[in-house]
Amino acid sequence: MESGFKDFYDTLVENLDTYTGEYESFIDYGPVLFKLLCDLLNAEIDYSLRLPVCAAIAYYVAPEDIIPENIYGPYGYIDDIYLSSYVLKMVAEKHGYELIEEVSGKKNIRQIILDCEEKSLEVLSEDEIREIITHIGL
Repeated sequence: MESGFKDFYDTLVENLDTYTGEYESFIDYGPVLFKLLCDLLNAEIDYSLRLPVCAAIAYYVAPEDIIPENIYGPYGYIDDIYLSSYVLKMVAEKHGYELIEEVSGKKNIRQIILDCEEKSLEVLSEDEIREIITHIGL
């Protein structure tokens, strides 16, 4: 019996599936990064990283983050993508990109993370970056 209930990953994919704007090259990775963060909670990561990973997941679903999707549409995912790459780099510093590759199943995940970080930093101001990090308590 299928309930028709979508999980948040499916909603992200649906929201971004038809986006063809200026930031498409990295906004399309939003669902991939979200799923990776969720999957990392089932991996053996250092206890100290669980809170930042959970905070990055929660940031995706928070309706009133620094750049809200309900106001800005797909552009509103840029802050979520930045935070995801920030936290995933924290995980990589502690465990290496090998663990992240294993969990994601993607050999190019390191480059995806670095590209997403670089491209989101081109868009976000220093004040927005500070607000994002402060908003989740890192």
